[in-house]
Amino acid sequence: MKEIFTRQSIRKYKQQPIEKEKIEKILRAGMAAPSAGNQQPWEFYVITNEDIKAKLSKAHQYCGFVKDADVIIVPVYRTDRLMFEEYIDIDMSNACENIWLEATHLDIGCVWIGIAPIEERIQYVSNILGLDQTHRAFALMSLGYPDNIPDHPDRFDGNRIKYIK
Repeated sequence: MKEIFTRQSIRKYKQQPIEKEKIEKILRAGMAAPSAGNQQPWEFYVITNEDIKAKLSKAHQYCGFVKDADVIIVPVYRTDRLMFEEYIDIDMSNACENIWLEATHLDIGCVWIGIAPIEERIQYVSNILGLDQTHRAFALMSLGYPDNIPDHPDRFDGNRIKYIK
């Protein structure tokens, strides 16, 4: 799958709206992720409101660019549905990676901005979205048509592989 090897963190976007059908495909990919015990703890908030994007861009010092994204997807997990709470970060990361790979497949730029596990960031984003105590923000997925696509380095390093026979 070429998307695994071509995925990039894209932070500069064209002023071009993403088609609704593509957003749905991206969300379907997120929901197709595996989860512990099939708990599927996720909900996805799709943000296009300019004021909310501007507020989310202040979640921490490295995400100012999200205000220029066409769409921000905020993966959120439900604490009242967890059977295996200790796996929540893995479950949500699986969903985020699927979102990123599908966006790449559809020629949409994306970057995953870490919110969890930093409580201050979780609370900031949760407050902006008006989440209750049973919902917790996990990340920001900033999406837009790329303004430029940098070269992707080959990250393979055979020295990091240890064979045990």
